[in-house]
Amino acid sequence: MLAVKMIFMLMFVLLVMLGNLSGIIKIISFVTLYMNAMWWPPNLTIGGLINQTLFLMLSSLTVFNFVMAAITGPGFVPLGWKPKDPKVQDQLQYCTVCQGYKVPRSHHCRRCDRCSMKMDHHCPWINNCVGYANHAYFCCFLGFAVIGCMHATILLGGSLYRGLNRHWYIMHGREHLATVHLTLWTLVWCVFSLGLAIGVVIAVGMLLGFQVRAVVRNRTGIEDWIVEKAKYRREGTDETFRFPYDLGVRRNIAQVASWSCEPIGDGIVWEIAEGCDQYSLTREQLAQKADKRARTRRYSIVRRATGSWVPLWSQGICVSVQPPCTDEPRIELNVGDVVNVTRWRKYWLFGEKANSTSKDGQENGKKSIRGWFPRRCAVELVESEDNIEMYINKKSK
Repeated sequence: MLAVKMIFMLMFVLLVMLGNLSGIIKIISFVTLYMNAMWWPPNLTIGGLINQTLFLMLSSLTVFNFVMAAITGPGFVPLGWKPKDPKVQDQLQYCTVCQGYKVPRSHHCRRCDRCSMKMDHHCPWINNCVGYANHAYFCCFLGFAVIGCMHATILLGGSLYRGLNRHWYIMHGREHLATVHLTLWTLVWCVFSLGLAIGVVIAVGMLLGFQVRAVVRNRTGIEDWIVEKAKYRREGTDETFRFPYDLGVRRNIAQVASWSCEPIGDGIVWEIAEGCDQYSLTREQLAQKADKRARTRRYSIVRRATGSWVPLWSQGICVSVQPPCTDEPRIELNVGDVVNVTRWRKYWLFGEKANSTSKDGQENGKKSIRGWFPRRCAVELVESEDNIEMYINKKSK
């Protein structure tokens, strides 16, 4: 019993050390090939040969597309990029980190520290963003991973069943089926890999579904959020917002899917729907940011924020066990700092240090300091009635 516990602890440590989907797929592949060699040997029947060849092809295609998605990257906006026509600059967002304008559909990734073209999300598995240039490779990687793990689930499940019933086959004169011999180690590895394979099918299958939906609608996850805010802004009015890149299902798919996995266009100029132009979405983003600045509230820090994700000792258990469900950073703040807050939670606030931005919302040449901090560390700055009255009298003179 102690040996089994030690083995499972070793498996857990190994999984944590690998810590990514590629490591999990390698474990599944090696264990599946080992077990399949006993259950359906490829050197004895043509069916066994076809079965193993198919599994090796799925594994190879998974690894190939994984590597290509990682090394290709999303395509980054050139540093200091400006549109050829200066007249359209006021319709584009400006990135002070990259010292250039953001092309339509691009967003700045704080992990890559660059503006990524058609950014969907930053993927820790490939240690890169998923976007314009590698979207097709990423979707193929997810698809082959799911299909390969479904195949592995069948092979591992069949091998495990044969191995557990080996003595029954021998006792009933069916020795030709008693080909899988399970030791303690092979049993643990088989069960462990089977669990991983099922987990990949479920978890990665869900992510694949999200990506297929994004391809069919030609809309990234970030753009989904922009569209939702656009609809919210127009509630109670007759105005409607049309997403400019929805070209219809067939043309949407063609923007990503191809045999070469090469994207269409240059990532700067996009095909657009009738009635829209290249800057329809960017104008909406600028309007949303203006609304966001109008909602901003200034808070003064009255208690030091350590920047910890779990500030148990400094802020208490309520703050620690109810953090915001996001991977956005937690920032360190000192007493006297002023923060422009744009998001509120029961125990947390999200904002940007006031001295890192100018009055019009642009950064002062430095990297902005923004993130979450405990709500109890700050109080809202509200002008007194006397100050407001003095301001009104001064303006009226």
